[in-house]
Amino acid sequence: MTAPLLQVEKIEVVYKRAITAVQGVTLSVAERQIVAVLGTNGAGKTTTLRAISGFLGIDDARVTEGVINFRGTRIDNRPPHDIAGRGVVLVPEREKVFPNLTVAENLAAPVPRAAGSSERHRLDERVYHFFPSLAPLQGRTAGLLSGGERQMLAIGAALMCRPQLLLVDELSLGLAPVVVQDLTRRLTTIRDELGIAILLVDQSAAAALEIADYTYVMENGRIVLDGDRNRLKSHQDVQEFYLGQAGGERRSYRDVKQYRRSRRWYG
Repeated sequence: MTAPLLQVEKIEVVYKRAITAVQGVTLSVAERQIVAVLGTNGAGKTTTLRAISGFLGIDDARVTEGVINFRGTRIDNRPPHDIAGRGVVLVPEREKVFPNLTVAENLAAPVPRAAGSSERHRLDERVYHFFPSLAPLQGRTAGLLSGGERQMLAIGAALMCRPQLLLVDELSLGLAPVVVQDLTRRLTTIRDELGIAILLVDQSAAAALEIADYTYVMENGRIVLDGDRNRLKSHQDVQEFYLGQAGGERRSYRDVKQYRRSRRWYG
């Protein structure tokens, strides 16, 4: 059996040496696979992505238990530039673009200085191929772009780093459904044409389940549900689980686990 591209095994993340934000999280991403992590705000989704990408340090946090392997090499607690250099590139939830730089300058920023002009041009053309609406906006200041255009630019800048695994944090946040639908379609095209894997974090179950091959649901820093796309999309109660609501009342992690056992998710 082929080893997964990314293997996160029972990680624990602690902030400020005192606050446990993620506990016992295990997930994997295979080559060319789109994997989604769903959960409400504060579930631990972003922390998990930051643990994988190495950006925990700026928030005074560390992976204190478990391991994160990328292509068979441990990357937990390595610096972000080292992890990005290995092919794991993050599109963050916050500070997606440099607002005072133009679209063209945002795309140029992550490209190594050692890259020649022909390589930069090739990478630029790749971005405009996937996001053609950015091409006529090359001279526009990024801070003046719409939310959807900023998200496209952020993904485009990540593609300039030639990722093997693209991490996308909160793709749909603050965007109209029609824009989200377009972005998810483009992510699928990127996966298909470039052969890269994508780990997508989102609060919108509808958007993520539309393109994910496999999905994990997080609550209170733990994985509480998981399954392939067909299994989750066909399950009548997955939206209820994701939203954590039943009869107008908030369901707890323990309730979800009990329901999962009764439904024999793994049987």
